[in-house]
Amino acid sequence: MCAERSRAAGFTLLEAMVALVIVALGMMAVATQINRYVVAAYDVEEKTLASWIATNKITELSVGKTWPGVDKYDEELDYANRHWKLHVEVSETDVKNLHRVDVSVALGDRPNRTVWTVSGLIEPPAPPGFPPVLWPVPAGGAAGERGGGERG
Repeated sequence: MCAERSRAAGFTLLEAMVALVIVALGMMAVATQINRYVVAAYDVEEKTLASWIATNKITELSVGKTWPGVDKYDEELDYANRHWKLHVEVSETDVKNLHRVDVSVALGDRPNRTVWTVSGLIEPPAPPGFPPVLWPVPAGGAAGERGGGERG
């Protein structure tokens, strides 16, 4: 009776080891998924920053006082505690007053791996003294507004 009582009161060593193996396999699966999440989050952050850098460069060229000529050049930039390399390529288009700009962004320590590329079209700046376009405003305010607070 004593032998039956001790067997019913606890687990055998084999049962405990099987349970431990099952828990260890589950923990390895969780650790693998956490690692995948961290890598994916880093890649998204890297691509987002590279997209901002490339878009900023195209905006800088489009609002500049001079129209960039057809050319290829490289730049370096420190942004968000990282060193970045930009490859800018300005090319002609079939339209006389438009240039195409392609900006490729890579991390400084991996310059051969392009993280993101953005393309845009830019036109020459307005001549000095050129008045800004004054768009007509409809009588009664902006489009979609109604006076007097009425809904209809």
